[in-house]
Amino acid sequence: MSRFPLSRRIQALPPYLFAELDRKKQEVRARGMDIIDLGVGDPDRPTPKFIVDRMKREAMVPANHQYPSYEGLPRFRDAAARWYKERFGVSLDPGNEVVALIGSKEGIAHFPLAFVNPGDAVLVPDPGYPVYHIATMFAGGTSCFMPLLRENRFLPELDRIPSRALSKAKILFLNYPNNPTSAIADRKFYRKALAFAEAHDLIVAHDVAYTEIYFDGVKPMSILELPGAKKRCIEFHSLSKTYNMTGWRIGFAVGNPELVAGLGKVKTNVDSGVFQAIQGAAIEALERGEEATDGIRKTYQERRDVLLPGLRALGLSPVTPAATFYVWIPVPKGYTSGSFCEHLLTKAGIVTTPGNGFGRSGEGYIRIALTKEKGRIREALERMKKVGF
Repeated sequence: MSRFPLSRRIQALPPYLFAELDRKKQEVRARGMDIIDLGVGDPDRPTPKFIVDRMKREAMVPANHQYPSYEGLPRFRDAAARWYKERFGVSLDPGNEVVALIGSKEGIAHFPLAFVNPGDAVLVPDPGYPVYHIATMFAGGTSCFMPLLRENRFLPELDRIPSRALSKAKILFLNYPNNPTSAIADRKFYRKALAFAEAHDLIVAHDVAYTEIYFDGVKPMSILELPGAKKRCIEFHSLSKTYNMTGWRIGFAVGNPELVAGLGKVKTNVDSGVFQAIQGAAIEALERGEEATDGIRKTYQERRDVLLPGLRALGLSPVTPAATFYVWIPVPKGYTSGSFCEHLLTKAGIVTTPGNGFGRSGEGYIRIALTKEKGRIREALERMKKVGF
């Protein structure tokens, strides 16, 4: 027995999905097998040069070497507000409706601490980004999982949520474009979700990290575009996927000023804000980034258009992604999510992500990330053909 037992909240956590993937990868790599990693969603292309150049300049400014403010530099929040206005037509007050984040994951993880009391319920998409559930647990809340099913276009059936859970619910988490299913939501769904939140007095916390990774020219929308949405909505945005900046750790939350302030109160007590030089580089990304994002989207669409027909030729029926850089794939007959991932890894050296790692409703699927060059994707398809399933 350990001299220092972990807290019950830590012991209750499921194994973090990508940590377990890393362990299995190391085992296979130790056998000398070449790994094609299509698991974790980390862009393989570098951050655009004009952003890196701005970072170099900002890093040389002595004032940036001091503690930043938790809420973010005024000029960064101004840039985020302008970007939202240009991209979505949504007007924001940068003074009280925008807060800087150390990546959107940080903001999502801290948000329930501001509004969830022990015993409260949080409505969590299933499958979904694991942090929604983990953050709820840390706040002492209970997750009520909303199944996302292919026959319902991976949208939650809000009218099927049990009334017992609704009576205790505080937050409705949404995520479109969706990780892991790659689905997008339309205006009709957002209107329904907002009316549902109004009827049950819910906070809507919308994770929009993938709005700029879309295909075929169809731009995903923000729920804040709807009249009245700002009364109860907060959105979490990230520069990570949009500008190939995953390691930089910068994002922002926007929306209702009370929700933004509540998150800010948590942040003042647990972090010291984002390095100001990174905020300066992020301003460059937000102001000039369109010249880079067009190319980023084109790269992922080209990869998608190699992978999808290849998977179909193997007898699989992948969901055609409208956005994100993920492909959500039902497993072949006779396999579970875990056993199919293990088969591909141990027999073919291909890392994929088991769908059940995102929740119970993800069982029967795997997720593939479009984060390798087309040549490596073709090689992965050849390996899958050789090992069979």
